[in-house]
Amino acid sequence: MQISPDILFQIAGFPVTNTVVTTIITDIAIIALAITMGKVISLKPGKTQNAVESVIDYFRDTAKEIAGDRAEFIYPWVLSFFLFIVISNLISQFPGFESIRFHTLASDHNGVPFLRAATSDLNLTLALAVVSVVVTHYFSIKHTGIKAYFTRFITFRMFPIFLFVGILEFVNEVTKLISFSFRLFGNIFAGERVMATMYGLLSFGLPLPFMVLELMVALIQAIVFAMLTMAFMHIMTDKSH
Repeated sequence: MQISPDILFQIAGFPVTNTVVTTIITDIAIIALAITMGKVISLKPGKTQNAVESVIDYFRDTAKEIAGDRAEFIYPWVLSFFLFIVISNLISQFPGFESIRFHTLASDHNGVPFLRAATSDLNLTLALAVVSVVVTHYFSIKHTGIKAYFTRFITFRMFPIFLFVGILEFVNEVTKLISFSFRLFGNIFAGERVMATMYGLLSFGLPLPFMVLELMVALIQAIVFAMLTMAFMHIMTDKSH
């Protein structure tokens, strides 16, 4: 498996890769889940409703515990990141996920996988990181004020110590893009390589323990991305920080 996703075809000059297809499937799954829950929601919830409400309550309660009143605008973003990443990761764990082959002009006789984990594409994980960081800074300006926001990075008090600290803060914001995107991408891509190797050695039995491990990684990485976003939003919107 190569690091970059495979281009399946083009639409109006826009390359459609196997990770784009998986992203669309993930979006459809999330929309279908939302519509289904909207129709079956009840005062006496079933198992599915209980599970969904437990996830929502967990992130809302955690955000309230950390950020107080600011949880009302923080937790929807955090929950959205979690749902997209975890559903995308879990979809890619279905047996035979990459066994469907698609033949292109550039592929060999075996073709290329029609589906590939969306988060194994660095373009997607970088896009998620950019959205997380940009929204965090937007909320920081909105809730602390433009002056307080800029003094995080540029201040001449106790010159040059605070100025140096401000530069470090700016560098830290840039490194968030790298750490967010590469952590998620690296873990999912490495997991795909491990599973491909196990299926190549023995398609029955041997991959099972690794599949369980990858399911844990899929969940953990979604939680890590969401919780780090929550923590950074809390820090950047805290007026006393």
